[in-house]
Amino acid sequence: MADQQKVPLDAHGIELITALATEGVAPATVNITTGGLGEGLPSSVPVAFDRKAQAFRSLRPLIEEFRTDPARRKGTAEVDTLQSFISLINRHKDERSALFGKTSWPEPKLTAVLNYDSAEGAARSRDHRIVYAFPLTEEFKAWVGMNAKPMEQEIFAAFLEEHAAELAAPTDGERSEYERLFNEKMATPSEVVALSRHLEVFVAARAKQGIRLQTGERVVEFSEEHQNAKGETVIIPGIFMVSVPAFIDGDAVRIPARLRYRIAGGDIKWFYQLYRWEYYLREQVGYDLKTAADETKLPAFEGAPEA
Repeated sequence: MADQQKVPLDAHGIELITALATEGVAPATVNITTGGLGEGLPSSVPVAFDRKAQAFRSLRPLIEEFRTDPARRKGTAEVDTLQSFISLINRHKDERSALFGKTSWPEPKLTAVLNYDSAEGAARSRDHRIVYAFPLTEEFKAWVGMNAKPMEQEIFAAFLEEHAAELAAPTDGERSEYERLFNEKMATPSEVVALSRHLEVFVAARAKQGIRLQTGERVVEFSEEHQNAKGETVIIPGIFMVSVPAFIDGDAVRIPARLRYRIAGGDIKWFYQLYRWEYYLREQVGYDLKTAADETKLPAFEGAPEA
């Protein structure tokens, strides 16, 4: 039997054995090419081969521990005004960014997807966004909140007084359109305010009857219970115009309102009906979407982006 070569067990031999053992379990870095595996990949990816586990492991988690800056921009910014929405888009946009607008009530919203993709290029992450959710003004909330809700005369009079600044004079076109549509007389802001003050005077009186005049106005007759006199009448306009900013720092939305009342046993309840107010709101949101598209030079779509 031939003599087998042995490693001398001196200091040098021990050092050699230790080096061989360490090399046998130490991980090795390998570059794997990605050709033919699809779009969106680098040409090669570095991985570590764990000899002890006989498995490949990604180096990315280890490398990410030492990152000092994010790999890319992502997240969603929320802004409170249309102008902030436009300015922030112009700060971050690129040639493939896109705008989306949900224009219907109750949650209108504009969304800018800054890392959107195009038909020609590779798909992108679509996770860097700016959202403008059209925060409502308190004035608009008040008008919508009381819409079509019957009110006691004193409460209704106080409501009109409190919101007198949001009453608007109708244009000639509005007067012609709505008086013909409803066969009612359209009131000026001063006529509506005068009505509220008349109602305050008659708050303790009983309403006897309501009569419609040929002019399209209505007349309500009030009388004190202890008097036999006919009483006094108050002219009630059929329509008035509300002009109120729906969104914070936004333009005013003009909405016609129909004035209504109900008399039962001498008690009278008042209410108003905002005519097609959702339509006027949607129209304003659509206009703001177009404004954002014009000022950012980005394509705009009605709807919502992919989740």
